[in-house]
Formats: sequence, C-alpha cells, structure tokens
Amino acid sequence: MLGAAALATGLAGGLISGLFGVGGGIVIVPVLDAALGSLGVDPALRMPMAVATSLATIVPTSIASARAHHRRGAVDLSLARRWAPAMMLGAAAGSVLATGVLAGILPGLFGTVAALMALKMLLPLEGKVLTADVPRGLPANAIPLLIGAISSMMGIGGGTMSVPALTLMNQPVHRAVGTANLFGLAIALPGTVGYLLARPDAPVPPGTIGLVSLPGLLLIAPAAVIAAPWGARIAHGLDRRRLGAAFGAFLMLVAVRMLYRNFA
Repeated sequence: MLGAAALATGLAGGLISGLFGVGGGIVIVPVLDAALGSLGVDPALRMPMAVATSLATIVPTSIASARAHHRRGAVDLSLARRWAPAMMLGAAAGSVLATGVLAGILPGLFGTVAALMALKMLLPLEGKVLTADVPRGLPANAIPLLIGAISSMMGIGGGTMSVPALTLMNQPVHRAVGTANLFGLAIALPGTVGYLLARPDAPVPPGTIGLVSLPGLLLIAPAAVIAAPWGARIAHGLDRRRLGAAFGAFLMLVAVRMLYRNFA
C-alpha cells in the first residue's frame, strides 16, 4: 500500500511540477509525512525526513519539467543564471536550519508561506506589480537568497515563492512557472547534499541516508519525471488568469492541511 501511495504521489507531484513550477514538493511532503507516521518514525524526524526526501526527488523532476517548458519558450535562462548562485547559497543554509532548532516549526512555516502565496495568486491582482522588471544588482540577491532558504527548509522547489514573486515583478505567469523549474534544480541540489550529510538524533527507517529515504526517492522520482511534461502541456493550454487561480487554489488546500497538522 505504501509503495502504491508513493507511486501515485510521484505522478501527482510530477504533474503539479510541470503545471505550476513548484517541484512537486508541495504535495510530496504532506504525503511522506503521513507515510512516515504510519511506519512509526519518531515525530521529531517525520517532517525533516519528508522534506529531505521530497527535495531529492525535485532534482530529476525539475530537469524534466524545465525541458518541457523550454521547448515552449517559457524559461528565462538569463534570470535563472542571475539568481542561481544566491538561491543555491540560501538552499544550503536552509537545509542546515531545518535539521536544527527550526525543525519543530516546519509544518507551521510550510502552511503559513503556502497560504500567503495562495492569496496572492487567487486575488485578482494581475495589474498590481511592485516593480516594472526583475531588480538587478547586489541588494536584489536577497530575493533569491530568501526564496532558496525557505524553499529548502520546506522541501519544495522554489516555485511556491518564486512564481508569485515574479508576477509581482511584472513577469508573465507562464514564464514564471517555466523558469521556476530551473530554480527548483538550484535549490534541490545543495539542499539535498545538506540533508544527506545530516546526523539524525533518533533511529531512522532502513535505507535512509542522513534524512533522505532512498526507497521513497526510488519510488517517487521516476513517476514524477514521467508526469512532469504532462503538467507543462496542461499549463500552456490555460490562459493567464486560470493558471494563476488554479495555482492559488492548490496552494490554499495544501496550506490548510499543513496548518491543521501543526495545530491539531
């Protein structure tokens, strides 16, 4: 049953990665959290392990999804190159923080960030922008640095934050979604390394390296890679408003689920 659930989660995560540019972690993390609970994993390790394993699956999923969007001309390679170094640095820092003192607040942080981003995408704010274009210069690196750190801590690919952020910087939502998949790769690589090197304080299930579950990774990742191009195809069939609203509705459902887990 757990294997079937992991395969289904991979398909759903890949579809969502291609559709919204979120790397799939936004759905993979809650499912892994519940699955690890059913296996009797220490509650203090469940969320960090779910985050770590989700982030590892984002590496191949982001590549597959980014390729599908790039074929449709929806990936800003110049922006990806500018933001990648700061995003990778933030992701490495986030993986360290998530395995330390901040581990206990991950579910609440996950839900709160998702809810705020959902409101931005659900409300009719297409004409409301903060800047005419994506800022440049050294101070502007704080944006990808923060996105990388929070995304790594939550086990998501960056699209959850970067898509709303880029739309506030006057970027078309389809292009923001496509580019977010490359951000997912920049976040997932250093973040995964950090989680692989982690030293858990309690016993972990067999096949776990650091905080990354290899069985979970091997079941989820192939299905996600297969489904990612399907999501990209659907995304480019939707108009701007419908894609933004669908993104927001999805994020709100996930936010409610994670906040319930944190406070129940």
